[in-house]
Amino acid sequence: RNDTDYDVEIDHGIFSWELETTSPTLTDVELKVKRGMKVAICGMVGSGKSSLLSCILGEMPKLDGTVRVSGRKAYVPQTAWILSGNIRENILFGNTHDKEKYEKIVQACALTKDLEFANGDLTVIGERGINMSGGQKQRIQIARSVYEDADIYLFDDPFSAVDAHTGSQLFKVRLNAQIHSTLYL
Repeated sequence: RNDTDYDVEIDHGIFSWELETTSPTLTDVELKVKRGMKVAICGMVGSGKSSLLSCILGEMPKLDGTVRVSGRKAYVPQTAWILSGNIRENILFGNTHDKEKYEKIVQACALTKDLEFANGDLTVIGERGINMSGGQKQRIQIARSVYEDADIYLFDDPFSAVDAHTGSQLFKVRLNAQIHSTLYL
């Protein structure tokens, strides 16, 4: 990581979900994200934004070119996933509990009101988050990624399940104070 100024670099990338194809999914990808940058990639539905993240994550096969990712990654997919257990376990995701850090992240992810249940963050979440709204699940998922202390955060349409006001708060004020190199798709 200390050998480059870039957290993410793709040079002349050609990627495809099918290895034997004459029509790759993404071609001529050039991307350089300097450490500390926040990048938003916008496009129409089906234009390849999620596929680009899959390239960075190493999930989509590379047919040609170079991909370099320097640092630890945290990824938030479009569809929120929740573990059976309580809210705290879902945020910590096996990491040790640091009270001060945890509280800052809960606040940054607009979860404070959601913890006003009788058991607070020890409230049990039903199977796959059945007793939570889509926005609550998404904000818990974002908090989980931020708690990881990664070098690179990859968010795939992270605000789709939250209302416009909360999404604006998360994007403009709260999350930007907590994370550094970020790709928002």
